Amino acid sequence: AAIENPADVAVVAARPYGQRAVLKFAHHTGAAPVAGRWTPGQLTNQICAKFSEPRLIVVTDPLTDAQAIREASYCNIPVIAFCDTDSPLRYVDVAIPANNKGRNSIALLWWLLCREVLYLKGVMPRSEDWSVMVDLFFYRDPEELEKNEEVMAAAGTGGGADGFGATYDAGALAGAFMPGADAPPAGGTDWAAEGGEWSAAGNGGDGAAGAGGAVDWAAGGDAPAAAPDAAQSWDAQPPAAGGGDW
Repeated sequence: AAIENPADVAVVAARPYGQRAVLKFAHHTGAAPVAGRWTPGQLTNQICAKFSEPRLIVVTDPLTDAQAIREASYCNIPVIAFCDTDSPLRYVDVAIPANNKGRNSIALLWWLLCREVLYLKGVMPRSEDWSVMVDLFFYRDPEELEKNEEVMAAAGTGGGADGFGATYDAGALAGAFMPGADAPPAGGTDWAAEGGEWSAAGNGGDGAAGAGGAVDWAAGGDAPAAAPDAAQSWDAQPPAAGGGDW
């Protein structure tokens, strides 16, 4: 925050888990990102295509970003680093103790640092929560994203250019995730059209009911069938043909 021009701050992440977080940090603060492999001579060789002269360097891991730290020491550039218990502290001016191995931890560290920089610069007050979610700093596996896109494409759920606003087909999704599942009928099922009035004639009763009323058993008509006699003796029944002696 003490550096007037945010572009004079270089944020470095050679590990894949920190590259997305570094790019997001640079997007919100205006710093210069170096995501991926560090080009040797980037700070010391003026004929290098990526030559730069930052005033401050922030690295994700002193082990993987050792080349950047070594070149910064040649140019007297201060270095801030996220350091774990096994991180070397040589040429590191400010060490922030943290877990710089887990991909979610790295994203959270850069998110917290970015929010703190915005607070210190007065971009937003501390009483206000930052609207940017930490999920945007998380590392995302390209292969996993491609598999999700293929599944959605196979299910026919492709939307507009941004991927939103798609009309989901339940039958296609069922076939994509559960190959043995049966697809529902096209257009859905209208239960109201099939049910009708259960008390009407034809849906129960013998026709004594009106179009919308219940059956009036006292009005006459055929009496209901008599219930079977519970005390009926099985001895009175003739034996079945070919039956054996139980």
